[in-house]
Amino acid sequence: MQVNSIPTTAYTDQKPGTSGLRKKVKTFKQKGYLENFVQAIFDAIPEHKGTTLILGGDGRYYNLPAIQIILRMAAANDFKKVIVGQHGILSTPAASAIIRKYKAIGGIILSASHNPGGPDEDFGIKFNSANGGPAAEKITDKIYTYSKNIFRYLIINSDKINLDEPGTQSLGKMQVEVIDSVSEYAELMNGLFDFSKIKSLLDNDFSMIFDAMHAVTGPYAKEIFENRLGAAKGSVWNAKPLPDFGGGHPDPNLTHAKKLVDAIMTDNGPDFGAASDGDGDRNMILGRNCFVSPSDSLAVMTANADKIPGYAKGLKGVARSMPTSLAVDRVAEQLNIPCFETPTGWKFFGNLLDADMITLCGEESFGSGSSHIREKDGLWAILFWLNLLAETKKSVADIMKEHWDRFGRNYYTRHDYEAIDASKAAALIEQLRSRLPEIKTSEWSEYKVQDCDDFEYIDPVDNSSSSQQGIRILFDNGSRIVFRLSGTGTVGATLRIYIEKYEGNPDKQDMDTQIALQGLIRIAEDLTGIKQNFERSAPDVIT
Repeated sequence: MQVNSIPTTAYTDQKPGTSGLRKKVKTFKQKGYLENFVQAIFDAIPEHKGTTLILGGDGRYYNLPAIQIILRMAAANDFKKVIVGQHGILSTPAASAIIRKYKAIGGIILSASHNPGGPDEDFGIKFNSANGGPAAEKITDKIYTYSKNIFRYLIINSDKINLDEPGTQSLGKMQVEVIDSVSEYAELMNGLFDFSKIKSLLDNDFSMIFDAMHAVTGPYAKEIFENRLGAAKGSVWNAKPLPDFGGGHPDPNLTHAKKLVDAIMTDNGPDFGAASDGDGDRNMILGRNCFVSPSDSLAVMTANADKIPGYAKGLKGVARSMPTSLAVDRVAEQLNIPCFETPTGWKFFGNLLDADMITLCGEESFGSGSSHIREKDGLWAILFWLNLLAETKKSVADIMKEHWDRFGRNYYTRHDYEAIDASKAAALIEQLRSRLPEIKTSEWSEYKVQDCDDFEYIDPVDNSSSSQQGIRILFDNGSRIVFRLSGTGTVGATLRIYIEKYEGNPDKQDMDTQIALQGLIRIAEDLTGIKQNFERSAPDVIT
């Protein structure tokens, strides 16, 4: 087959320092747009010739056409083999595991994570390196440079590859192997958790609901929870991946998974509930009338890792992103293991995992994971909790109460203001940055500022630095407020405000979170002027 070198100047607008690109579907469908970014990836890894690439996505709109284009480009760029998920489906955690298992040079994952899908919604593409994790900045910087200077892309003409049946096909000189990623991922989980013990739990009048939100984890959850572990048929909701996620927003939080929350958060609800997001790397954990914050989930998993077969030998250490609450820090201190505070972004955990300095890690944005792969893993976290429930024979609420009695409670919330004017949001952060000396001497009733800064991280593995990672205000009673802009959306900017207060007295640990934090919430609103400056009466999402 002839390799076509197509002249092009359709430059993409990837953000510097990011491993991927998220835009509206209509943007990706522009002539040469997807092709240019893919070619920039291939050009940034010149050692790719004769190697294996992993490819798949979360099933959102434009997933299948994009896969066919990338396959033809991979053949033109002299890859030896591309391994693709059956039906084009490949969760982000499964992609990481398969990259590592098959010793691939990396993988292209098609997803916009928890963002909505459909013809008028979002699409995304990112590159994961040979360790299975998001590409390091030295690679993403190369991709960014190539994407701004591209003049051609390489592609062959061919018929479509059949993605519906496992097996090997030829595309020019390249092999395309379609695999059942569901079985491969399920076997990995079976090696970490006690499936027989979980099955006994589910056989013993224990009820659960998992909401796949019409996203990628549906087939994985059906196979693991219902087929292998014996959960009642119908325990997995919205199991079929749909290009528009059924019109929903595939973000597993209290706002977007409301039907699940309403079913679980009652005195007569099922024993356990959980959800995952668009590409399967996030999780939400619920017990009967009990919501487990992601920060608390990481702390509980750290405190109880020795009860899980895959972690029974102990933990090397633990890491959390800077905005994540300090709950896990208190556990790590008692266990006498290292606890690292990193910027937001899984690549920072990847460095620590590759250096064997940590075993567990997590972010407050409903993401947690371990050394088994180099991505956060939604179903892994859910299986961890099910294994813990089976081992302890306690409810989610009981586990949380015992944890707070032992370590104290970190009341914690995140207020998201979405799709705000990007320039105004940047100006707000810059204004806060300039006011740090003034804020450092401030005092509000019981809250006296102990310190404040713009978080900077020095990586203990490679000594690289990352600055301006979020404004932190630390109070002398252990409370915190953090301000940070998020780049996960495709319209405007999202201002995230993280608010935290520690309570060590068990008699004061049963307050409603928003009530417990109302004083700090007022301070945050006062510092930002969010209601006046952005005409917002309330956050779009509260978690």
